[in-house]
Amino acid sequence: MSIGIINTLEDRCKRCYSCIRECPAKAIRVMNGQAVVLTERCIACGHCVKVCSQNAKIITTHIPFVENKINEKAKMIAVVAPSFAASFPHNYSKFTTGLRELGFEKVIETSFGADLISNLYIDDLKKNNGGTIISSSCPAVCGFIQKYFVELVPKLAKIVSPMVAIGRYIKANLGEEYYIVFIGPCIAKKDEFQDEEVKNSLDAVLTFDEIKELFEEYNIHLDNLEPSPFDPPHAYMGKLYPLAGGLLKTTNLPDDLLEKEIIVVEGKNKVVEIIEELSQNKINARFVDILFCEGCISGPAIDTDMNYYSRRAKVVEYINESINHTDKQVWKSDVYNSRNLNLRRNFTPKNQRRSVPDEITINKFLAETNKLSESEQLNCGACGYASCREFAISIGKGLAEKEMCLPYLIDELQTAYEHLKTTQEQLHNAEKLASIGQLAAGVAHEINNPLGTIMLYTSLIDKEISNISNGQNPVKDDLELILNEAKRCKNIVANLLNFARQGKLNITKTDLSSILKKLIKIISMNPNYSDIEMKFSDELLHEFIDADKEQLEQVFSNVIGNACEAMLLSQEKKLKIRLYEQSNMVVIDFQDTGCGIADEFRSKVFSPFFTTKEMGKGTGLGLAISYGIIKMHRGEIYFNSISGKGTTFTIKLPFNLSLSSNQFN
Repeated sequence: MSIGIINTLEDRCKRCYSCIRECPAKAIRVMNGQAVVLTERCIACGHCVKVCSQNAKIITTHIPFVENKINEKAKMIAVVAPSFAASFPHNYSKFTTGLRELGFEKVIETSFGADLISNLYIDDLKKNNGGTIISSSCPAVCGFIQKYFVELVPKLAKIVSPMVAIGRYIKANLGEEYYIVFIGPCIAKKDEFQDEEVKNSLDAVLTFDEIKELFEEYNIHLDNLEPSPFDPPHAYMGKLYPLAGGLLKTTNLPDDLLEKEIIVVEGKNKVVEIIEELSQNKINARFVDILFCEGCISGPAIDTDMNYYSRRAKVVEYINESINHTDKQVWKSDVYNSRNLNLRRNFTPKNQRRSVPDEITINKFLAETNKLSESEQLNCGACGYASCREFAISIGKGLAEKEMCLPYLIDELQTAYEHLKTTQEQLHNAEKLASIGQLAAGVAHEINNPLGTIMLYTSLIDKEISNISNGQNPVKDDLELILNEAKRCKNIVANLLNFARQGKLNITKTDLSSILKKLIKIISMNPNYSDIEMKFSDELLHEFIDADKEQLEQVFSNVIGNACEAMLLSQEKKLKIRLYEQSNMVVIDFQDTGCGIADEFRSKVFSPFFTTKEMGKGTGLGLAISYGIIKMHRGEIYFNSISGKGTTFTIKLPFNLSLSSNQFN
């Protein structure tokens, strides 16, 4: 990104979008969370600087160049904009003395430049036989038209600004050896003086706050100085230039030209509006005087806490004090003697307009930011754009990004939070399963041997008693109970070992549809589930996936079995199993109409040894084992449940597992 007149300090930018909201050229976009000024689009109007509460906008400074000249004791002339009285309200009569103390040989009013160009405006208006002339003294307005309303470029008055006019006057009358520094409230002047059309008219541009920095650095205190006047040439009506309509007052246009054919516009919003109307040929005025700020007394670098009316009062006070001391005859002579000075210039288009995206693209970005309907288009302006549609257009132009939309960002954060919460729960479960798995392996190993001994000796006792009592065994029922309970313990131990041994998959091409159909057939044969209506829909486009067939069969059996048991006491008994594809994943939904899962049990569903079944009818390991198997397949298993109405378990599996061998460790 090239360095322009205005740039952003990244560590200060807080993504508030105030600058984007205020930028008339939409020359700022957010990149990686930072508001970046797009140099080629910027018109240096400075509105972004004025509204940035974090002082994140910095202006290119010429202080180092001026300091070099001061230290070299070079011949320097300060050209001062008439709005200086608003920036130095308590010491404006001493301001010129301060500049001389700083090292400037002469201090001249820019206002004389306004006096010089006023006659050119009168001549152009008299010669104008139709069409509109737009004043060209405000560089921000000129830049705005050159970059975004190129059709209006021919209407710009081919006249230099007062700053350039006084610069050319000094070069022509006082000599080329002077280093000329313009001092004013305008940031756009830093851009203007480098324009090829007016280059070399001046040598540097400083703002009022930059001059204050120099005063402080060189220990110059205006309070301690005596007042002193400006050096000639002295200005007359040009002093009015920083006020609204000031340019017209300097021209002293005849009444027949003024009537209703002249429009004066100031302030960003009104300027944008009038330029748009001019571009659409809705206005036929002969002359339009435009200032991007509310007069130059409201320039972005005016550097004062006073309100508009106080600033205006100070400038008017300075004008009233100084204008009566101007020798009109000398002034007229100075203006007349400059009649051959070239104060003309040309303007060329610098088109930065980007084409408006088509409706499909606009609607696409509206949809991506969850603005599908007009009721969802809040037009809150938080992104810096007036409407959601304008924001979507700017995204299409490459000037904005979705993350600038606050409601969208909040939704994304909520989704991210939910994903994070789910991930944390999954991680917690995984850690819990891992620790329990290690414990289970040890416990199973230690219990398995005593169980084998119990079962062996129970059989031996049964046989021995039967032999002694001639086939009659009075404790046969007791021994059978011991043996059955021991077998149940052995099954629990087998499940524990299965749980502990998770970690290996025997990957083969697996037909999920066949597995599910087989399990549905087997479970349907169970008399306890004969009244359950089972429906299976296969919507897969691909027949096989990479998976461990036996382990998935165990998972599906556990889920279907739990669903059937949950519906034993339900009036409506329906189990819907749906197999389909979604985002490159295979999805299996198991939807039952059972009793549902109570809220207090939801966090425990995949925990080992948790069961709501009666004593002796469940180990609480089925879903825990299933959870581990699905995770080993890099899939997901979760559920949605409404207590008393039913539960839907969802399993997602990838089509392919990229493995170097058929063992997944």
